[in-house]
Amino acid sequence: MQAVYLDYASLNQNDLDFKALHAAFEQLQLYPTTHPQDVLARVCDVDVIMTNKVVIDAATIQQCPHLKLILISATGTNNVDLTAAKARGIVVCNCQAYGTSAVAQHTLMLMLNLATSFVSYQKDIQAGKWQNATQFCLLDAPIVELAGKTLGIVGYGELGRAVAKLAEAFGMKVLVGNLPNRPSDASRVPFAELLSQVDFLSLHCPLTEDTKHLMSTAEFEAMKPSAFLINCARGGIVDEVALVNALRSGQIAGAATDVLTVEPPTAGNVLLDASIPNLIVTPHNAWGSSDARQRIVNQMLENVDAFKAGQPIRQVN
Repeated sequence: MQAVYLDYASLNQNDLDFKALHAAFEQLQLYPTTHPQDVLARVCDVDVIMTNKVVIDAATIQQCPHLKLILISATGTNNVDLTAAKARGIVVCNCQAYGTSAVAQHTLMLMLNLATSFVSYQKDIQAGKWQNATQFCLLDAPIVELAGKTLGIVGYGELGRAVAKLAEAFGMKVLVGNLPNRPSDASRVPFAELLSQVDFLSLHCPLTEDTKHLMSTAEFEAMKPSAFLINCARGGIVDEVALVNALRSGQIAGAATDVLTVEPPTAGNVLLDASIPNLIVTPHNAWGSSDARQRIVNQMLENVDAFKAGQPIRQVN
């Protein structure tokens, strides 16, 4: 089989082992990135397409007579026209649960940074404030303990459960929120009630019509002024302008996000203003440990082997 990986650099930073994946094909062509205008020329003659974020639309699929398998090197499938692939008998497989430990770890890292005012104290040291202090320590920014605090989790799948487990190890009380427009669940707290109860709110739900701008002005107003928001899910779940206003007005104490509405933010983003108080932004790399990225490579190989055996796994169409 002839295969092509269209955005290899989105996964590999010269730190992964691709030998077995190469061996699975007669030929595997790797492209660091692929611009939309170059997609068709690179895929029209192959049997297998591998893509992370490069779009494979219906028009492209129709012009690939040999295409048998599309491997998505991520969980999200919105960049591939699944209906068109199915109509052509093309199997589409994704990767799953590869970044659970990495994202859960990143989420706790963001919580700890907010709780300890880590960024503020680092800036103070760099500015020479500790060096010129009249006492042995700096206590100018608030420091709170996670122990005894309440963490609300919205999105209680594998990631949400992993975060809950880590939070409980820190002595936190965990409440699971029930998303709006979902059937009620006695084990979960209605979302509107959850907001006023939590000291930290961590988002791990998918971006859908129901969750778009799940956190906006009214929701921030319902939270405690001492509460923190963490978003390691999707950027559109949070109304970014409303978040800026909530932070500037002191409606909430702080926030951290690993995601923005448009990525990369080539046209800028309101959350990238350095003057916004107590906001941490990381570049959508919560998932990106070398361990997690190697799991993706390994899962793609498993998907190829299963397809060859006539028993596809992780099939999404």
